Amino acid sequence: MENEKKGPVHLRRIDPSQNMRRFYMLAIQPTLFGGATVIRNWGRIGTNGQSMMETFDSSEDAVTASKRLERSKRRRGYRDRGAAVKDALNG
Repeated sequence: MENEKKGPVHLRRIDPSQNMRRFYMLAIQPTLFGGATVIRNWGRIGTNGQSMMETFDSSEDAVTASKRLERSKRRRGYRDRGAAVKDALNG
């Protein structure tokens, strides 16, 4: 399946001018009943942050929701783990 995710997505948003150092993690886990759960974890880097789990009847629905959330976060300035650090050092 081309829709299937390879693993968890780890994003960061670092902006020293605003004292902002945040992370956002998305993962998909199968359920015992054939569905899938999107697990979100977010907060300030260095803390445990907050978590939310949303269960879907099919894995395709979970992948769609996860991709939608990832696009939303990228529009808000979140970048892949390594890219966020490089941007903070250069900017």
